[in-house]
Amino acid sequence: MPPIDIDETLATLTEERSALLHQLAELGADESGELTGDMDYGDAFADAGAATAERTETMGIIENLKIHLDGVDRAIARIADGTYGICTVCGKKIPEDRMRYRPTSSQCIDCKKTASI
Repeated sequence: MPPIDIDETLATLTEERSALLHQLAELGADESGELTGDMDYGDAFADAGAATAERTETMGIIENLKIHLDGVDRAIARIADGTYGICTVCGKKIPEDRMRYRPTSSQCIDCKKTASI
């Protein structure tokens, strides 16, 4: 398999970043994950409990999108500073298969396993 094309990876990450920002905007949130206005659920919710449940679910989705966006931003920053594909814990090269599968990876598999324990 050919080595990872950094320009292609950067383009993919940039597209992914744009898609995440679009999804956040559709949910009424800005780049920081903060709501940009009131969430309006219309007349579909007959009681406050249902509206609160929907709001809680939406806020969870926004939080997950924000976490993913942060990972994409960190990967783009690592490309810019020349450290993309280098484990942030041990400093070793992250296997290219891992980077292809998960381009936002910042740790090699061994360090990630250790951090998860």
